[in-house]
Amino acid sequence: MLAVIQRVTHANVVVNNNNIGAIQQGIVALLAVEKGDGETQVKQLINRILKYRIFADSDDKMNLSLLDIGGGLLLVPQFTLAADTKKGTRPSFTPAAPPSIARPLFNYAISHARQLHTNIACGEFGTDMQVSLCNDGPVTFILKSNSNS
Repeated sequence: MLAVIQRVTHANVVVNNNNIGAIQQGIVALLAVEKGDGETQVKQLINRILKYRIFADSDDKMNLSLLDIGGGLLLVPQFTLAADTKKGTRPSFTPAAPPSIARPLFNYAISHARQLHTNIACGEFGTDMQVSLCNDGPVTFILKSNSNS
């Protein structure tokens, strides 16, 4: 499982002109499920996102996590992150898990995140979404769960 996380001052996701999720200060996490991923990888990545220390402490050092500041987490499914872009000029999506596997794992990610934190919003799997955000810093990281085993 793969995530691009961005520290934001605010963010929202819109589907069919309806705002379906919004947060204030927090993290936007674009999530990709890869072939071979399961609940273990989901738990690992969600736990890591929630505890990743990317918010400033009183000394202006990145020492605080989303859990520490009580910030929002906006989870957005994004299968294109799993693309193989090593060669050519067109991405290959063969590393991405098929929707029949990815959709339930994305839903599991939402469920697991909500068990650990109350301020969770999400995008909608398999839809055309418009995601707006104000990247704070900018601060952006790529996180990957451990290898599938």
